[in-house]
Amino acid sequence: MDIRKFALVAGVAAILVGACSSSATTAPTTAPTTAESMAPTGDCVVGVSWNNFQQPRWAAADKPNIQQTVEAGGGTYIDADANLSNEQQLTDVDTLINKGANVLILLAQDNKAILPAVKKANDAGIPVIAYDRLIEDPSALYVTFDNVAVGKAEAQAVLDKVPTGNYVLIKGDPGDPNASTFLPQGWDEAGLADKVSSGDIKILGPADGTYTDAWATETAQKNMEAIIDQANASGDKIDAILAENDSTALGVVAALTAKSYGFPPLSGQDGDPANLNNVALGKQYVDVWKNANELGKAAGQAALDLCAGTAMGDLTLPDGLINASVAPSAGLKATDFTTPNGTVVKSFILQPTPITAENLDQVISAGWWATKDDICKGVTASDPGGAACGM
Repeated sequence: MDIRKFALVAGVAAILVGACSSSATTAPTTAPTTAESMAPTGDCVVGVSWNNFQQPRWAAADKPNIQQTVEAGGGTYIDADANLSNEQQLTDVDTLINKGANVLILLAQDNKAILPAVKKANDAGIPVIAYDRLIEDPSALYVTFDNVAVGKAEAQAVLDKVPTGNYVLIKGDPGDPNASTFLPQGWDEAGLADKVSSGDIKILGPADGTYTDAWATETAQKNMEAIIDQANASGDKIDAILAENDSTALGVVAALTAKSYGFPPLSGQDGDPANLNNVALGKQYVDVWKNANELGKAAGQAALDLCAGTAMGDLTLPDGLINASVAPSAGLKATDFTTPNGTVVKSFILQPTPITAENLDQVISAGWWATKDDICKGVTASDPGGAACGM
C-alpha cells in the first residue's frame, strides 16, 4: 500500500461523506455481505465483525455510515455477521484477516471471548477498533458513545418524572460492559443508588436488576412478566422501569401490554423506530438517542487514518465530519479512557441526546432512519407525541 497516496485520500474522506450523508439514513434491505463474497479492491481493506444483526440500528445506521466513509476514502469494506456466537466471531475475524483486512472494526459479542482475535490481529500488525462495546486491551481504539452519560440520561429523565416509588431494573447482556458497568454507573450518577439507600425508591425483582441474554426482546418480556406477577402477588405497584436499551424496552412494553398493566415511565436507548413510536404513544417515556450515523462515520474515518499510518494517539476526526450535537465542531481528538479493569485505551467518545415526547421533533428533523411516518404511526392529538407529529 502506498501510504502517502492513501493519506491524501483519507484526508478528503470527510468532504465526500458530507456530500453523501443524507443517503446514509436509509436502512439497507440486505443482510451483511459475507467476508467470503467480497474481493478487496482498494488500498485499505477495512474488515468489520458484527456480533449480530438482530438489533435494527446496526444495519440501518452503523453499517451504511462505516461503509460509506471507508469507500468515500478509497478503501474497501468487508464484513461478517457472527449471529450472536463467540465461536463464529473468532472464525469471522480469521476470515477477514485472510481476505486482506488492514484494519479491523469489532463489535464484540463478549469482551473477553474476543481477546484471542485481538491478539491475532496484533501479531499480524493489524490495528483494531472496538466499536460501541469496550474491549479490555490497550491496543484497541474504543469508538463509542458516552455510555455512562446514556445511563445517566435514562435515569435522570425517569427520576425527574417519578422521584419516589417502586422501580424495576431491566439490564442487557451480562457479557457487555455497557450493561454491567457503564449504564448502571450512569443510573447511580443520576441519583438512583442514593434514593434506594434512603428508602425513597424500592427495587422490585432482583435488587441488582435482571439481565437479558443477548439483549433479546423476548427474554426481556418473559423476565418482565415474571416481575409483574411477583409484584401483583405481593401487592406492590410498579411506578417506573429502567430498561437499558430499546430491544429490552420493547420487551417491557410487550409484557405490560400482555398483563394489561398500563405503562409506567420507561427508559431505553438507541432511537429505534418502534421505540420512538412508543414515546409518541406514551408507552415509553424516554429514549436516549445515540446518533449512530455519526458513530459509523467516526469509526470509518479512524480506520482510514490507521491505514494511512497515523498512530492511535494522534488520531483526530476532521472538522465537519461529526455533527456538532455529538462532538465538538472543531474536530475530536483521541483521548485516554480508563476501563473498569484499569486499562488505558485511546478512545473517541460521542455524546447522546435524551428524547421524550417534548423534543421528538429533533429526531424527525435530523433525517434519522426512523422516519416521521414510523414515529407517528397511530398517534393522535391526545397522545404525548401528538404535537411533534403535527396532530
